[in-house]
Amino acid sequence: MVELQRKGVGRRKGKRIFIVCIIGILIILIYALVIKNSSIQIEIESIQFTESSRKLSNPNRGFYHLYTFWITEEQTDYEEVIENINQDDRDTDLILIKVCLQNYRDGRISEKGIWNIESLFNALEFLDKQMIVRFIYDDEGKGKEYEPESMDIILQHMRQLKPILDRHSKKIFILQGVFTGNWGEMNGTRYNTAENTRRLAGQLESVTDDSIYLAVRTPAQWRSIIQSDDPSEETLSGSSLSARLGLFNDGLLGNWSDYGTYKPEDNDSIDSIGRWNREEELDFQEVLCRYVPNGGEVINDNLYNDFENAVEGLEERHITYLNKDYDPSVLKKWEKDIVTEQGCFYGMDGYSYIERRLGYRLLIAGTCLTYNKERQCVSVEVSLKNVGFAPLYKEPEISVVLYNESDGEVLSKEMSCAVRELSGGKESDMLRTASVQISVNELSKTEYSVFFLMEDPDTQRHILLANEEEEEEYGYRIGAMKLY
Repeated sequence: MVELQRKGVGRRKGKRIFIVCIIGILIILIYALVIKNSSIQIEIESIQFTESSRKLSNPNRGFYHLYTFWITEEQTDYEEVIENINQDDRDTDLILIKVCLQNYRDGRISEKGIWNIESLFNALEFLDKQMIVRFIYDDEGKGKEYEPESMDIILQHMRQLKPILDRHSKKIFILQGVFTGNWGEMNGTRYNTAENTRRLAGQLESVTDDSIYLAVRTPAQWRSIIQSDDPSEETLSGSSLSARLGLFNDGLLGNWSDYGTYKPEDNDSIDSIGRWNREEELDFQEVLCRYVPNGGEVINDNLYNDFENAVEGLEERHITYLNKDYDPSVLKKWEKDIVTEQGCFYGMDGYSYIERRLGYRLLIAGTCLTYNKERQCVSVEVSLKNVGFAPLYKEPEISVVLYNESDGEVLSKEMSCAVRELSGGKESDMLRTASVQISVNELSKTEYSVFFLMEDPDTQRHILLANEEEEEEYGYRIGAMKLY
């Protein structure tokens, strides 16, 4: 019995000694770490940036060319067709395609028809462009004549297209219209009641991925579908459809009412189709299009699209994209105008100026790298501005990259920033800051170049910034650190 007690006491002593040893080792390690950190010295350099007027090639913004594809029963070599487009269209980052389903207005899209649509979208994947897509039945301004006589056929076509739209969702920026009307523009259609429009829009929402924006022709149609007069962030966060539904305007700056987009100038009564007067509609768009895209084509040379008026109009509508080919009389008018405002755009022709400001145009307004010895971390802050007409609607992936040239070490850290709040337009002086803290424990005693990087989530393309400084392999060099 005594022997057993001695063994028990011995085991307890052994455990205590073991625990004490472990605690001692931990204390030594912590002490060594503290000594190591307290001995670290850091030299930091922050680079300041200058705004540039250069042309930027970025996803989901800018001018586009338009192409129409008629779907038939005949097999089509779309790879060859798209390759020809690729050779000719090298000056845009967007493409608008109209897909005409007129041959199937009486019933289901056949297997051959579906095969051709799939082949078309497969070929389009090879273009280095994001797509704006519009499905139509009419391309002559005869919507009622060529639309299906039953809305059930349109709804069926939407369901049939769901697998194709899902497979190519990362390539599609916006899907315009609800298949109806003259040229697919939702006017001149037999399905123009509020109930029909809501049903078609709801079906389109259900067959498309949440990442694809949808668009209707007028603010009045938007209000009818969402059943709200309030375009605020609170309203838009209420459902998937309201968060995705934007506008497209193919009468842009065409006259006082944008060719019937707003209530006629001499109409003081309540509009039968829910349009508001011009100023109310512009205010509505200025708020709505902080959250969802707007674009289209300018038409009809008139005072509303004279250069200075056009810039103001594009700003307040938050225009992201425009047809590069129409209206040529308006576009050529812009080419003849000269920017007179002081700044990096001074002396530029009006067309080039508008091209550069379509959609988002982000730039680095300032950088700050600091070492907090107490917290043993390096803080990286990058202030951003948006001098474009519209926000960046797709949430970008933002990171700071530390590169050690001596051994090729690359350390990437995600940064947080409310970059989508940079609405551009008339609020181009607004700043938002991307920031991150990096623990010294993650760094080696060496020299690092520090880079700032933004990437589009769908294409993984780097988002180019409107600064004089050139982008490098890991982004824009914003500073350097030397640890010793």
